[in-house]
Amino acid sequence: MDEPTTGLHMSDTKHIIEIMNRLVDAGNTVIVIEHNLDIIRQADWIIDVGPEGGSKGGQILFSGKPSDLTKVSESITAKFI
Repeated sequence: MDEPTTGLHMSDTKHIIEIMNRLVDAGNTVIVIEHNLDIIRQADWIIDVGPEGGSKGGQILFSGKPSDLTKVSESITAKFI
């Protein structure tokens, strides 16, 4: 899914999370490209690309469990999860 929460009300984000969890519980792999922190926090695995956007980005800063992302000082995402 490519940024599934874009344009949604915050209460709809909860429904998207529930749908994604049902898909995973049914044995499916769900890959999401997202900036919404509520969605990111639900991930079993994060690939963080940065450190910024455009020409200052594009490097894989981290790939792993969300709990380990907080150790990556270059990650902007890590500061917020």
